[in-house]
Amino acid sequence: MSCFRYSLFGSSTSLNRRNSSKAHGFPMRTYPNLVTNEPKKLLGHTSICAQRPRTHVKVEKNSTITTISEDNSSMGNVEGDAEMVGIFDVDPYLKQFKDHFNYRFKTYAERKKLIEKYEGSLEKFAQGYLKFGFNRDQDGIIYREWAPAAQEAQLVGDFNGWDGSNHKMEKDEFGVWTVRIPDSGENPAIPHNSRVKFRFKHGNELWVDRIPAWIRYATVDLTQFGAPYDGVYWDPPPTERYEFKHARPPKHTAPRIYEAHVGMSSSEPRVSSYREFADYVLPRIHANNYNTVQLMAIMEHSYYGSFGYHVTNFFAVSSRSGTPEDLKYLIDKAHGLGMHVLMDIVHSHSSNNITDGLNGFDVGQSTEESYFHTGERGYHKLWDSRLFNYANWEVLRFLLSNLRWWVDEFKFDGFRFDGVTSMLYHHHGINMGFSGNYVEYFSEVTDVDAVVYMMLANCLIHDLLPDATVIAEDVSGMPVLGCSVSKGGVGFDFRLAMAIPDKWIDYLKNKNDEEWSMNEIVQNLTNRRYTEKCIAYAESHDQAIVGDKSMAFLLMDKEMYSGMSTLQPASPIVKRGISLHKMIHIITMAQEVKGTSISWGMR
Repeated sequence: MSCFRYSLFGSSTSLNRRNSSKAHGFPMRTYPNLVTNEPKKLLGHTSICAQRPRTHVKVEKNSTITTISEDNSSMGNVEGDAEMVGIFDVDPYLKQFKDHFNYRFKTYAERKKLIEKYEGSLEKFAQGYLKFGFNRDQDGIIYREWAPAAQEAQLVGDFNGWDGSNHKMEKDEFGVWTVRIPDSGENPAIPHNSRVKFRFKHGNELWVDRIPAWIRYATVDLTQFGAPYDGVYWDPPPTERYEFKHARPPKHTAPRIYEAHVGMSSSEPRVSSYREFADYVLPRIHANNYNTVQLMAIMEHSYYGSFGYHVTNFFAVSSRSGTPEDLKYLIDKAHGLGMHVLMDIVHSHSSNNITDGLNGFDVGQSTEESYFHTGERGYHKLWDSRLFNYANWEVLRFLLSNLRWWVDEFKFDGFRFDGVTSMLYHHHGINMGFSGNYVEYFSEVTDVDAVVYMMLANCLIHDLLPDATVIAEDVSGMPVLGCSVSKGGVGFDFRLAMAIPDKWIDYLKNKNDEEWSMNEIVQNLTNRRYTEKCIAYAESHDQAIVGDKSMAFLLMDKEMYSGMSTLQPASPIVKRGISLHKMIHIITMAQEVKGTSISWGMR
């Protein structure tokens, strides 16, 4: 079954007021966390002080950047850089929050300089997948895992009969466990497509098995009800690796985005595959003049009902629809048709699952030794999921490397960041009705660590791929979200104008045709902040599958089954429904004079 999403790119950002209801080429030495102190009030909001990574000097645990630098000149004039932010020229009303922006930009500049100093560059830092997880050397396989709270660790799997006594791992001073497994003659140390797990003992002397955090493929035995996922060592021989045949198309001046869920794209009641989508659906999308496809639910998620938003394995493609090579085939096919492919990426939260998710590495350790915040700050009570500690050095490595992995390995052309509102604020947008007052955005509720992470992410993506398209799903209307990092913004190219589809749904549900107000509709469609770009759309999966119906069903409902036959004239309900369906999408696209585009979505 299909529902349709239309989106268009305008020239400014939508001010949304909807409530949130939704989560080896660098040195081999690993550096520890940006250890955070207790939050303290600074410049009118909550600040997080980051510790500089250790190298050849002793660093006290609670030291901050400015007090431990033996060479502060290497940090650059971050204060001066912060003073040079250009957002105040765009919006003078932001000047009252100058201290906030200066502190935010300074924090970004300091963290970026630390990364450059100890990792070589932001781009090299984001190649963590060439060090962590499984990687081949000349005659063996090296496996690394960050688990500072573990007391002992082993690598187990099909290759050693799940007995790790001969494959014990060694821990360095930064909490990174390592083991090297030599090849056996011409046979690889670990066979391709065989199961593996990270086995470790934590403080209460219990041993647990977990899927490696950087695993590149994970599968489940579908014949067993409730079976957990297994990590799979994915290293196909050259003859089985997919080789890309097409270069990325040039950036489209007027992108027309088609939102799609591969698994739900079949006309049959089953999970569809990447290759089926590439062969049968992509040509239809292209034939309808769409030049960009946005893919949902690519990252592995054990609970299919989450539609891909409760991610368990961040570097693994969803095995329900095929293998990593199959996904490469899909993206290459799209590039061959001149289409860009965006990925719906979830870095706002992680699945709460323990046995098959990243949450399984959290065994009660402190925040600086975990991927997530501890206590209430590390748990999203509406999503039932874990929340990342974006000030942690290894969390930054993990998430930034995840972005580069999808860009480099699979040739994605950009991302749609899910749940940005939850990342921006300590309250995560829960029970918040944003009015547009700037005080709501720049105060103690702002999560500066998360904002800085998104600034680093956008800087990385656009350095790697200047033609990338990066979209923020934010319902709060945070100012300068779509301004460049160099000007003091967060760096997204576009934000979703999420108030628009909500308004259409409200009209379809609660107003008779004669009650529709063109003045109200136009005001909603053009309610944008100057200079920021947005994607305006009539509907998407948010409206159609989160406890609601698609626009077509709201207009025609059961009449579609009996009043749309080609053997007889359409019923009055169907005629009205089709007419309004077309009008809604036409006016949504026509509300912006330049740079407009329209897109559909499939689920």
